[in-house]
Amino acid sequence: MLMTKNILILPGDGVGQEVTASAIEVLDFIIKENKLDFLTKSMSVGGQAYEEFGTPIPEEVLNEAKKADAVLFGAVGGPKWDDLEWDKRPENALLTIRKELNLFANLRPAFLFNELSNASPLKEEIIKNLDILIVRELTGGIYFGEPRGVIIDQNPNYAFNTMVYNEDEIRRIAKVAFEAAQKRNGKLCSVEKANVLEVSKFWRAVVSEMSSDYPDVQLTHQLADNAAMQLVLNPNQFDVIVASNLFGDILSDIAATLTGSIGMLPSASLDSTFKGMYEPCHGSAPDIAGQNIANPLAMISSLSMALRYSLNQENISDKIDRAIKEFIQSGYRTKDIAVDDNYLPTSEVAEKIIEIIKNG
Repeated sequence: MLMTKNILILPGDGVGQEVTASAIEVLDFIIKENKLDFLTKSMSVGGQAYEEFGTPIPEEVLNEAKKADAVLFGAVGGPKWDDLEWDKRPENALLTIRKELNLFANLRPAFLFNELSNASPLKEEIIKNLDILIVRELTGGIYFGEPRGVIIDQNPNYAFNTMVYNEDEIRRIAKVAFEAAQKRNGKLCSVEKANVLEVSKFWRAVVSEMSSDYPDVQLTHQLADNAAMQLVLNPNQFDVIVASNLFGDILSDIAATLTGSIGMLPSASLDSTFKGMYEPCHGSAPDIAGQNIANPLAMISSLSMALRYSLNQENISDKIDRAIKEFIQSGYRTKDIAVDDNYLPTSEVAEKIIEIIKNG
């Protein structure tokens, strides 16, 4: 007997509201079209939740997230809330959900539709056929390490953070990366700063020791600064990259930039049972919020990833991915990837994707 799947929808702030509306439109269609036993629930998070409840992550929202099979997360944040204490800021909602749900594995694909190669800042011969996956450790490292703080009663004043990883944390993220490489092109690059950081030396040693369990995967190592340079000079040398929270954060944003628009790229954050949170790689983009010009394809692709990893609907995920590809190949564009003023507003993209799925 199939169990009901629960999907929590958290649109958040700025363009998060707009792109999530597009994903909901596609989700409602596929639920009805395929008679799926899915229950959906939308709630406030981030700045919107702070305005309503005085906190960016109400306890009720966190409880619903823990019960959900998949969380669709739009985006949070904006200048309006930049001066709040950290526990009140919208971004704290995102980190809290990741930590409380133990979403330790962040999968961020970076791919290019060759039809959009003119949108990339790199030359076509360098960027053509780009298809890499960055696996970022998400719940450890310097973002969560203790102790941390700012000392303002000393001379001079100072601030400090702690980078720490234990062996179990490294092994579980490396396992995800090795297994992803097995399903792709069999290449894994582990990125750290083993030349200067003890944590990175330990990271490299653990990952290297694990490689004997994956003889079909070619493991290499790069220092984080060199990896950043190589992503720009020769991105197609990579297949899967695995990195700590800090380095993975930096590298995945560089990789997203290569594609010409961060509005195209989805992400998944998973726990050990493949329950997870799915979100576009872009932020809340307050400068364009409310203008109906945001690109919702990253959010729709994030829905596709949710169907693939958490909701056991790989065939439907494939249909959405093919529809997005056909959308691009047919010449449809949103403003961020258009070469002229001929582009679709945000509110019309989902309709075209659904139309393509119907005709597929």
